[in-house]
Amino acid sequence: MAKQFTLGKKERLKSRKQIEHLFSEGKNFPLAPFRIYYWVTPVAAKSASNLQFGVGVSGKNFKRAVDRNRIKRLTREAYRLQKNQLQEVLTRKKLQQNIFFIYTSKGLPEFNIVKEKVNVILSKLTKIVDEINSPNP
Repeated sequence: MAKQFTLGKKERLKSRKQIEHLFSEGKNFPLAPFRIYYWVTPVAAKSASNLQFGVGVSGKNFKRAVDRNRIKRLTREAYRLQKNQLQEVLTRKKLQQNIFFIYTSKGLPEFNIVKEKVNVILSKLTKIVDEINSPNP
């Protein structure tokens, strides 16, 4: 089966409740120019997707919405192209993960830099998930 490089509606982290839970209960780590929040749980019965993703950019650092939207677009594209390995590990271990990237730098990034950083972040998250013991059925 061919890999799908999509970022559908069900894969986006939109629920205010889930986002608040992610920021209050989840873990985080910095990797310039991002701060990453993540939360790993066993797969819920009614869950839409086993991997949900969101991205945010500060209005304080970027006054123009055009700049904020560009950074979010670049980040989503880099994530979309590289998420498959993490998704496979989550499916194999029957886990669900919510991820939120916050862009913290003050300059506009190039796509190549964003792609490299997202690759490092997803590798780190894959390693974290790989170390988690899968739930007993």
